[in-house]
Amino acid sequence: MTRIKCCGMTRIEDALLAAQLGADAIGVVMTAHSKRQVSVAQAKAIVEAMPPFVTTVALFMDDDTGFVQEVIDVVRPSLLQFHGTESDEWCRQFGHPYLKAIAMGEGAAALYQLRDHPHAAGLLLDGHGLGEAGGSGKVFDWSLMPHDVKQPLILAGGLTAANVAAAIRIAQPWAVDVASGVESAPGIKDPHKLRDFIAAVRSTANP
Repeated sequence: MTRIKCCGMTRIEDALLAAQLGADAIGVVMTAHSKRQVSVAQAKAIVEAMPPFVTTVALFMDDDTGFVQEVIDVVRPSLLQFHGTESDEWCRQFGHPYLKAIAMGEGAAALYQLRDHPHAAGLLLDGHGLGEAGGSGKVFDWSLMPHDVKQPLILAGGLTAANVAAAIRIAQPWAVDVASGVESAPGIKDPHKLRDFIAAVRSTANP
């Protein structure tokens, strides 16, 4: 079964709806590089509102060590997610499980980065270009998804209810990650798009 992460949550009601519809994880964006950034207080409120067994993820991009630690201490997310140039060693310093995003905007040339984070709990392949924030809504060539990497792979970038079934069949990911594809505006989730997306994933078998 393909897992589902709904990212870029800015409102408690959107995160709760995603959980009620069957999302496995929700994400809050902490970095100022993103238009979906929330404050530490907002993130804390969203995370605390989540029911049991929903993983919470805090997203960063080349942020200060002190800020990341503050989010860990105050928000208490299940996972960290790094979208910048952070090294494996840098990510590991917090003693917290983390996901590392790989910017697939340059296509196959980006795949070398998959070996750079052997301690990541999972690797997220996103459609944005190097140095760009996630949530861009850009699709990359799903056939580039490798099948010889030990970590779970998460597919992101331009996913919608209309294309996620095809994406899963081609890429065969551990999980899919959606933000812009279920929004009416950046950070504001559309209930109908959210419902349709999760239903589309749940109705698709992942070989």
